[in-house]
Amino acid sequence: MRYLLAVLTVMLAPPRPSAPGPLISRVAWLTGCWELKDSRRLVQENWMAPIGNTMISSGRTVRADSLIDYELIVLRAGVDKLYYEAHPAGQAAATFVAAKVSEESVMFENRAHDFPQEVGYERRGADSLLAWIAGPVEGKTRRIEFPYARAQCP
Repeated sequence: MRYLLAVLTVMLAPPRPSAPGPLISRVAWLTGCWELKDSRRLVQENWMAPIGNTMISSGRTVRADSLIDYELIVLRAGVDKLYYEAHPAGQAAATFVAAKVSEESVMFENRAHDFPQEVGYERRGADSLLAWIAGPVEGKTRRIEFPYARAQCP
């Protein structure tokens, strides 16, 4: 009878929130709000902390008082890989697979995608982050960098 009660207790207990898996926790340093300000634009990326083996980011680019671009990113941990699902405004979603993951950087690839074929992030201290995209454009490799500073989250 005790065994049956123990089994029923486990079966009927509410599910516990899942802790970040080992892969997603390796890039938890992305968590927070990041921005790039220059004379032409404001670029923001706001990353949620890992929960349920995912991180979600919303990003936008603003020029003057106009929204120029926006994107939703879902960073998902699989069994042994990280997946970067980009959902850019007005374009089809694209999934990139982590080729390199460390405590300081992560780089995702999708060689079948037009541009970009690589998306990367590199932590540069507690309050600095370099994001970049790269790939072929008219037969040459092009790399666009986004040197972000930590920002106050709304």
